[in-house]
Amino acid sequence: MKILVSNDDGYLARGINVLAEALSAIAEIVVVAPDRNHSGASNSLTLHSPLRIHRVTENRFFVNGTPSDCVHLALSGYLDFEPDIVVSGINHGANLGDDVIYSGTVAAAMEGRFLGLPAIAVSLVGNRATHFDTAARVACDLVRRLQKSSLPGEVMLNVNVPDRPYDELKGILATRLGFRHKSEPLIKTKDPHGKTIYWIGPAGPGQDAGPGTDFAALESGAVAITPLKVDLTRHEAIAGLANWLQG
Repeated sequence: MKILVSNDDGYLARGINVLAEALSAIAEIVVVAPDRNHSGASNSLTLHSPLRIHRVTENRFFVNGTPSDCVHLALSGYLDFEPDIVVSGINHGANLGDDVIYSGTVAAAMEGRFLGLPAIAVSLVGNRATHFDTAARVACDLVRRLQKSSLPGEVMLNVNVPDRPYDELKGILATRLGFRHKSEPLIKTKDPHGKTIYWIGPAGPGQDAGPGTDFAALESGAVAITPLKVDLTRHEAIAGLANWLQG
């Protein structure tokens, strides 16, 4: 098996290096990741400036672009082979609920799914998470499972792992995305020159965080695995919209 590994925290991040090392024990890997942190980049592609790929070591590269750029370049002609799967991560922090709309980690996996490959996005939950080996082991477990039994073609997996030793995990649960309260207010401050600057406020706590959600699984100490499908159409609203337009 050949695996393309990417992320949104940059090629030097601890998470991607722990992940790459773990996956290299069970498959052939190639790392194509951003040159720096692109958290919150979502699915953005760089269309108005050139992209450059730099080789670090054999089968490890970084790109002056977004997570989606990295996967797109790798799968659209840069690599001289086609990987069997894309694994993105390990993200430094959660990607729960509506986080997936903004997540570069999820976007890298999603780009792989757009281009026809099964894909997994892996995140380690915690502000100062340390158990990257746990998340890497979970990723390896899932890759081995995919080798034996494939997923439906349109599905990618969003995986959130509690920050605890592997043996202390309380299982692995299939979940749905929860939903957060609105984000905290923006943070207004001054730069060293006295000019006003703003920071985006922290994400809100879970609002829809009940049984069956990814939030609830993490709260119980279990790994949350949510199948994602890229179709934002609210199908049940189409008929009502048509009536509204006619009225």
